Amino acid sequence: MASGAMQEEQVKLLGIWFSPFVRRIEWALKFKGIEYEYVEEDLTNKSSLLLTSNPVHQKVPVLLHNGNPIVESLVIIEYIDENWKQNPILPQDPHERAKARFWANFIEQKITEATRTALVTEGEQQKKVVKELKEAMEVLEGEAAAKLNDKTLFFGGKNGLGYVDIVLGWICNWVEVIEEVGGFKVLDPQKQPHIHKWMANFVEVPLIKPTLLPKEKMVVCFQMVRQAHLGLDAKK
Repeated sequence: MASGAMQEEQVKLLGIWFSPFVRRIEWALKFKGIEYEYVEEDLTNKSSLLLTSNPVHQKVPVLLHNGNPIVESLVIIEYIDENWKQNPILPQDPHERAKARFWANFIEQKITEATRTALVTEGEQQKKVVKELKEAMEVLEGEAAAKLNDKTLFFGGKNGLGYVDIVLGWICNWVEVIEEVGGFKVLDPQKQPHIHKWMANFVEVPLIKPTLLPKEKMVVCFQMVRQAHLGLDAKK
């Protein structure tokens, strides 16, 4: 459990261990110092709590705050930030907050979703997705080059981690695994030096480092995910 929450509040997180979306929520909760209960779900045998808490998508993460469910990782992070005011995640300035939301949505739509698609496709379809993913990484590298320097290590600014960092952080632990399993390459320190420097700094943050997952275990897991999806596609 994370520490430092108000004892009268009940915070529960439904998740699965290998989900980058769930890990974002854990980072946000730990960043805020919120005590929470983590419940590991089995997506092959979904609990009644998950099904009633997220009846539309029936997916994790789900945050339960005093019994009230909040779903979708970006929505949950913003809820956490609005409900617990300590250690702000989003910028306080409206314009900076809008920019952070723009880049979070860019990461979600152009990088996160594309990486997930590249994992479970092959052939020409995968090549097309990987090409688009590389183009998106070039755009993000441009923003990193403009935003980050020796004094500003994170997208959250001089104050440290912020919304964009938490949304993007999954690439530090997941992309290398997905590249290996999917048989493609996106991250290149020569082409994305600022992103790679940001990644090196991100994984050393004290609240992040203990949460990183072992590569070997993740490779086995994502091999199963890829094989399952390709097997389903072959039957169509």
